Amino acid sequence: METKKGKQPDRKEIPPYGTEITGSEALIFSLIEEGVDTIFGYPGGAIMPVYDALFDYQHHLQHILVRHEQGAAHAAESYAKILGKPGVVMVTSGPGATNLITGLANAMVDSVPIVAFSGQVPSNLLGTDAFQETDVIGITMPVTKWNYQVTSAEELPEVVAKAFYIASTGRPGPVMIDITKDAQFGKVKWNYKKCTKIRSYFPYPKVDEEKVEEAAHLINKSKKPLLIAGRGVLISNATDELMQLATKADIPVTTTLLGLSAFPSDHPLHVGMPGMHGNMAPNIKTNECDLLIAIGMRFDDRITGKLDEYAPQAKIIHIEIDQSEVDKNVKTDVALVADARDALRKLLPLVKENDHKEWIESFEKEYEHEYEHVIKPAREAKGKDIKMDEVVHLISEKTKGEAIVVTDVGQHQMVAARNYNFKRARSFVTSGGLGTMGFGLPAAVGATVARPDRTVIGFAGDGGFQMTIQELGTIGHYRLPVKMVLLNNSFLGMVRQWQDLFFEKRYSFTELVNPDFIKIAEGYGIPGQRIEKRDDLEKAIDTMLATEGPYLLEVAVMKEQNVFPMVPAGASVSDMVTK
Repeated sequence: METKKGKQPDRKEIPPYGTEITGSEALIFSLIEEGVDTIFGYPGGAIMPVYDALFDYQHHLQHILVRHEQGAAHAAESYAKILGKPGVVMVTSGPGATNLITGLANAMVDSVPIVAFSGQVPSNLLGTDAFQETDVIGITMPVTKWNYQVTSAEELPEVVAKAFYIASTGRPGPVMIDITKDAQFGKVKWNYKKCTKIRSYFPYPKVDEEKVEEAAHLINKSKKPLLIAGRGVLISNATDELMQLATKADIPVTTTLLGLSAFPSDHPLHVGMPGMHGNMAPNIKTNECDLLIAIGMRFDDRITGKLDEYAPQAKIIHIEIDQSEVDKNVKTDVALVADARDALRKLLPLVKENDHKEWIESFEKEYEHEYEHVIKPAREAKGKDIKMDEVVHLISEKTKGEAIVVTDVGQHQMVAARNYNFKRARSFVTSGGLGTMGFGLPAAVGATVARPDRTVIGFAGDGGFQMTIQELGTIGHYRLPVKMVLLNNSFLGMVRQWQDLFFEKRYSFTELVNPDFIKIAEGYGIPGQRIEKRDDLEKAIDTMLATEGPYLLEVAVMKEQNVFPMVPAGASVSDMVTK
């Protein structure tokens, strides 16, 4: 039936195996067989046959039309982090594919499963500099776990199965599949078999029983143990095992930026976040503990500070699935190269019940000092300017720690990580290793699509917000109920902070002249308001949370607020500055 909106889709079902179909249909059917329910994408000439095939299967596959391909990658990454399964991206050739690079690199560093598909010029034109031809395989090789170019329809089902297996097993990561246009038009007899094994690829190393016994021995005799949990705990769904280990052996737990929400923020054994802008207690106690148990983290420089002064007194147990991360930065005493949940399940029966009351109380003393000198002043409703901390803290209380929090990158990111009280696992999404400004808005899209039943709060600064501001179009188009909180200080805040502390306040090109963000949002049909007075803050948050659908709350915050504590670059983690 023809309408002003064009022909309406038929409601087709997947044909039986053995039916002759096109390569484009084979791709769509393969995605359905893999349990995919959502694609984040942007159509174009070289991928048009696949989009045409998708037209009749929209009842199987939801497609979210982003406003920029980078947004598709970030949305898919957030979707994957929330649900623990691969996010799927589909774009065209040339600039469509190259616009994914930042998103793929971000997912690669943060170990997130994405399966991305790009269209490509016909195989007979490869290497001729045809219109919108780019060497996608060469360009994406450094930022993907695996990539492959499909040049015939017959390859597609097997390659798709392999892509999902590689992306989601072992240490997860992004995969890129480039499909020539003739492969999309070509014919293939439909059949699909999920991939469960690849020769020479062993994603789950066997747990070394001797190493488990060594680790248990160190834990049982330790007087001052400290657990540091990273994103690997969430990837392996080991949050229950982490809780069991911590409570059985009475060990304080610190969660990295990417590990936040792996352990409840308000649990008595949770002692905060370590690292450059982490809490004082876990940083100082890292250099006092006699045993450091690192689970699913890679000892990033933002965690360790000066390496030769990082926990030099401690024995170190490292539970990590990727052998290449072991002893890369920090020398370990016992390395359990295995899936975190597998390793913890082997370890738990050998760990004895213990009591480290005095050791745990020493963390509380450090926290009290930080609370009085850093946290409380930053949250206090005092002075004429609203502070970022008081905004995040109030939203945390209003949502009772039950929201999914998504952030962009910058000062607000650290403030959100420090001030939101996470109650549930897989509730924090941010860009860690790559630190990608512009991540927040499209990531909020992905989080909302993944869990439409939960409140999603997206925190952003005015710099990062403008890098992907076009995704307001996606939010408005689908009426996604994202609650966007724009903490506007009219600066590239984190860069300005470093200029303040280390470059004699020479604010070189970091002050921003911003547009009217509320009017821009209104242009996309998104309601919102800007507040400048503290007296309006609580009511504005209540309005945002009560509004059905999307909402933008812009809060004018203190222009030159710095985020403390802070470990200066090159310093020891125990040498934190508070002002």
